[in-house]
Amino acid sequence: MPVVPTWPALLFLSLCKALSGQQAGPGHFLPPCDSQIYCTGQLLQQVQEAQLFEDDKHFVDMPLKASPDAVLEQFWMQVNATPGGALPKEQLAAFVDTHFSPPGEELENWVPPDWTASPPLLGRILDEKLRSWAQKLNEKWRQLGRQMKPEVKTSPERHSLIYVPNPLIVPGGRFREYYYWDSFWVLEGLLLSNMTATAEGMIRNFLYLMDKLGHVPNGGRVYYKQRSQPPFLTLMVESYLRHTNSTAFLRESIGRLEAEYRFWQENRSVNVSVGGKEYVLNRYHVQVGEPRPESYWKDALLAVGLPRGAQRALWAELHSAAESGWDFSSRWFLPGPPPLKATLQDTQPSAVLPVDLNAILCRAEQLLASFYETLGDHVKAKQFQAAHQERALAVRHLFWDEDTGAWFDYNLLRQRPNKAFYPSNLMPLWAECGVTPGDAGKVVSYLKGSSALSYTKGLPTSLAHTGQQWDLPNAWAPLQQMTIEGLAKSSSPEAQQLAFTLAQQWVRTNLAVYERFQSMFEKYDVEGDGQPGGGGEYEVQEGFGWTNGVILQLLDRYGEQLTSAAASTSPALAWLGVASILLLALN
Repeated sequence: MPVVPTWPALLFLSLCKALSGQQAGPGHFLPPCDSQIYCTGQLLQQVQEAQLFEDDKHFVDMPLKASPDAVLEQFWMQVNATPGGALPKEQLAAFVDTHFSPPGEELENWVPPDWTASPPLLGRILDEKLRSWAQKLNEKWRQLGRQMKPEVKTSPERHSLIYVPNPLIVPGGRFREYYYWDSFWVLEGLLLSNMTATAEGMIRNFLYLMDKLGHVPNGGRVYYKQRSQPPFLTLMVESYLRHTNSTAFLRESIGRLEAEYRFWQENRSVNVSVGGKEYVLNRYHVQVGEPRPESYWKDALLAVGLPRGAQRALWAELHSAAESGWDFSSRWFLPGPPPLKATLQDTQPSAVLPVDLNAILCRAEQLLASFYETLGDHVKAKQFQAAHQERALAVRHLFWDEDTGAWFDYNLLRQRPNKAFYPSNLMPLWAECGVTPGDAGKVVSYLKGSSALSYTKGLPTSLAHTGQQWDLPNAWAPLQQMTIEGLAKSSSPEAQQLAFTLAQQWVRTNLAVYERFQSMFEKYDVEGDGQPGGGGEYEVQEGFGWTNGVILQLLDRYGEQLTSAAASTSPALAWLGVASILLLALN
């Protein structure tokens, strides 16, 4: 009696056919990396299709017990001995257990030697409960410290982890390795904790990766090699210099900082005509035409039924969205024809010129000009100042909407702005990129006119419920911090007061959830009674590097004013109350 393949087996075989031979053909798509275990190949496909682990990332983080060639030889012996070639789930599980070690075994806990129990920051926090909490957050650097075992350097082929020479602070949870843009806020927290040596080591790791790869990857795994993340390296060096004033470190780093800028200009840029003038602006654009190894089965299922070219194009867009750090969000969805709603399958960030990416690069250009001036290279200083001025004009002309009072992403395919609310709409204010004196007041009016300020637990990432983690109801620490900083450093009293109100609410939200769970989380739910965020591809993670760093930044800025008492008003109402008090006092 013939054996009838099950639905999962049929689906797997169809995917194998669709995924075969994807390193060639039109579009010039690339594999995530050249590993036939961690990035491409039958072993990866079969393990992820069998769903041996709840999280696809688990398998691709597992170190090999022997060389890749030896493991693949054993795998193909079993495949060739199996009718149809698809190993049963139990056999696959046994094979993985035999040839792989558990994820995380290539790292060991590390206590930073420059950690101190009572950094000066604590003395600037007047509220006793907040000060006690800040002390506990400072202690988390000891819990999140990691260093690589020697075999990661001596036998790199047996690990998906990309070696770096210095110990590091990880985000936490499933994020066992270093991540690029996460580390900017981690570094800010470390520097406020007087851990400059640890911060310097992490920056040196990224400089090492610039030498090795020509860019800073998304994170510390080989399957992240082809994509980066928002380019914060130059801003990291600025933060470090603000605490150390080390011209020698700047001189040592400047070549790599410029090299990263060139990477984005040469690989992630597009020419845009605005008002008869052509500008060079940047986008996220990763040409990897295969599923993300750390989310392999989800990506494969999402592409089922599409033609092969469309599958590869979709996977490239998913990689590009991951490069943005906003994976995933309605921000990248192209709307479907009415009455259909856009879904994850409509993700197309390569068609979007993002406000925040260009604001980050605008700030980087200004910093590079300043750095070169400090180092006495006036020619390069002028070049980067000119680049900064050009981008500031482009940001003003293409993204700014005078009537609305905000900056909006521009869709290249639709040739129009996306006027939906995202905190990224305010990022030029944070970057001080092409901002005029009246802009902060207009931004306040924009925020008050939206429903974003009706959420009392933080600024939502969007106003769209999509089930994706970079949408409502989630709020993320980096977006809060950049919004608050942009408002706070403006000359507008209204903007400064709103910044404080948003800081107060975010601190209270984080504290309330900490008291409830004794943990810090990567994202928070701004609806309901106060809880960690959700949605997306995996369970909410705790630790948590950038959340801790942002709270320490807010406590540093507002430590004499913030209180732990429960808040009961929205930012808009709170601002009106303060304004009323000020008016009464003046009268």
